[in-house]
Amino acid sequence: MNRFYYIARVRIKRKEDQGKEYFGRGVADLLHGVDEFHSLNLAAQHMGMAYSKAWRIVKQAEEALGLQLLFRMRKNGSRLTAEGRTMLEAYEEAEQAAWEAADAVMEKYFGGGADGKDPGNAAPA
Repeated sequence: MNRFYYIARVRIKRKEDQGKEYFGRGVADLLHGVDEFHSLNLAAQHMGMAYSKAWRIVKQAEEALGLQLLFRMRKNGSRLTAEGRTMLEAYEEAEQAAWEAADAVMEKYFGGGADGKDPGNAAPA
């Protein structure tokens, strides 16, 4: 068991994008919520976030990636686009690989990498 706590983070954006916006864990959590509730508003509420903030986060991520993540159906809610689902799956796989790499390095140098994960549950399941 090592004595350290660490966080593995993946952030995705287009190479040519010079802005600060990106696709990361927060956007992924929102998309999971939309997938579950079929509504960005309900996903935001479930996360304790204002709808306006959720809308801004998704819009900024879409701009950073250059693709549409959500199909907005107005009063009928939202759903993930095919590109949104693909990006979410790729992000989850990349984040899992980052955690596994961090665990391996920490275990190599300090033993027991699995105990070092983020106590805030930022690590993927």
